[in-house]
Amino acid sequence: MANRPSLALLLALLLPLPALAADAPTDTPLPIAPARTAPLTLDEVLASARFHAPQVLEALARVRGAEGKLLSAEAAFDTVFSAQADTRLTGYYDGRDVEAKVTQPLADWGGYAYGSYRVSGGKFPIYEDQRYTNQLGEIKAGAVLALMRDRMIDERRFARTMAEADIALADADRLMVAIGVQTRAIQAYNNWVVAGLRLGIYRDLLKLAEDRQSGFKRQVQEGARPSILLTENEQNILRRQTLVVQSEQALAQAAQTLSLYLRDADGRPRVPDTARLPGALPPPLRRPAQPAAMLAARPDIRTIDIRMNQARQRVALDRNAFLPRLDLKVEASQDIGGYGFGGPSRSGTESRVGLTFTLPLQQRAARGRIAQTNAELDAFKQRRRMLEDQILADVEGLNIAVTNTAKLATLAADEASRADAMAGAERRRFTLGASDFFLVNVREEAAADARVRRLDAAFRMTVAHADLAAATADLESLGL
Repeated sequence: MANRPSLALLLALLLPLPALAADAPTDTPLPIAPARTAPLTLDEVLASARFHAPQVLEALARVRGAEGKLLSAEAAFDTVFSAQADTRLTGYYDGRDVEAKVTQPLADWGGYAYGSYRVSGGKFPIYEDQRYTNQLGEIKAGAVLALMRDRMIDERRFARTMAEADIALADADRLMVAIGVQTRAIQAYNNWVVAGLRLGIYRDLLKLAEDRQSGFKRQVQEGARPSILLTENEQNILRRQTLVVQSEQALAQAAQTLSLYLRDADGRPRVPDTARLPGALPPPLRRPAQPAAMLAARPDIRTIDIRMNQARQRVALDRNAFLPRLDLKVEASQDIGGYGFGGPSRSGTESRVGLTFTLPLQQRAARGRIAQTNAELDAFKQRRRMLEDQILADVEGLNIAVTNTAKLATLAADEASRADAMAGAERRRFTLGASDFFLVNVREEAAADARVRRLDAAFRMTVAHADLAAATADLESLGL
């Protein structure tokens, strides 16, 4: 009787549920999460790593930072507006003038162009006669051009060139990081697939022993087999269960490693489900026909070339300091409106041309910088030469590895096929009483080991192809 109130309360809580379900709107389907049961492909992993790997995003941030430096360097060519006003508050003269001026630095010729408007009023002393304008003011336009020093290069253009080179350096570093990430993603993906296939091999091996155990029990009960056979098979089951557990652990660890490259839209690591394991390794990446011809695309070679170009620009800037300065100035002005206090001498268009010449007599600092930069250039040349030799040697070694791993994979596949045939034949002989249980186990485990070696050989072949693609900067194969 004490349970009846609880039962009644439970029924009271459950009965309204159908009514509530009936009242729920039927025209609005519940959101369904996208099913991810299709086998995970290498292309999906590479695309995820390309767009969401933190290392790649960090390198992209450095590229954006270099672009910001270029924008700052280009500020040297910004148009500048200036204005000034001057008036006398006390004294005999009451002259006053206002001037507005726009200056535009020139990207070429190392000079600038300008235009201004000035208007004056009142009287100026004779030693300030040039400040007079007509009643509506004076319009002036002109330019200053460098004919020798600063004509081809100056501090402003040098800073801009260095900033552009810094962008190229950051982009080369980004590419280097991306190649490394994609290569490791390929290795992580194939390692995960191999771990899953290895687990399948050991599960099949365990299933053979477990299925055999029930038959042995029946045969022992019938007296056809000795009871020690059950103990021996139980030992085999335990040993094979250990292999399965170890393989499950390796698969879980491989999935965790792969999650560093398989990420969601927010960049969070996504551990792949075992249901998405493919049934076989993907084909290895293509083998470039002429790997040496792709060396120009290597980001480390590109980095050295950019550094050498920066050094050449520094030499050009320092040599510019040895040149005499010869600047040409052209200017035209026009006063408008009626005569002012300055009289009619301001009327008409006035054109002027001028030259400025200076000659540096000692440039020991520039000479020292040139010597230092030339030494850096020589060092860069030797470094590039060594890097080219190292790359060619690495590529040749990887070509050998690709060829040999393909041969080893073929041999391992043939061995696995023969081992499977031997294991099957030994099981049939055991069924017919022509073999013993120990030899059956040896054949089965040898066949499993051969299949594992076939997987390992195929994995090493895919890794060799991925390393060759990275060494030759085969961006298409790497998903870049």
